[in-house]
Amino acid sequence: MKFQTLALYATLLVASPLSLGADTPATKTTAKDVSRKAEDAAHAVGKYTIQQRDDALKAAKSALDDADARLQALDRKLEHEWGQMDQAARKKARAAQDGLRKERTEVAEWYGKLERSSAESWDEVKSGFVKSYDKLAASFTRARGSP
Repeated sequence: MKFQTLALYATLLVASPLSLGADTPATKTTAKDVSRKAEDAAHAVGKYTIQQRDDALKAAKSALDDADARLQALDRKLEHEWGQMDQAARKKARAAQDGLRKERTEVAEWYGKLERSSAESWDEVKSGFVKSYDKLAASFTRARGSP
């Protein structure tokens, strides 16, 4: 029973954030591709200068939107599978979900700091954003059970 619980839990956390059904099989964009692009956008924030703040904010917003989509997909999947889960799996899934939400909030706080940062604090703030996003992305990866 423990294996089934863990397998169900892993399935819940693998939920893809976006469905791009219009793509043909040869050019199909996967959720992993979308998430990789968001991660690349988050890392790009670290390369922008204060004069490129608008571009940095667009890249940061894209990364934050991806995290939101992943969390929404997890919510839907968890709701759908809730009745099939035992108490331990429910507790573990909720704890993982709460942890991801906390980390997402931290990323959003750094995004707000990006919007308001001065030239003097720009490097520190953009570095904080990238680090907090990396932490969130790593948590999503661990939640999926990926290496």
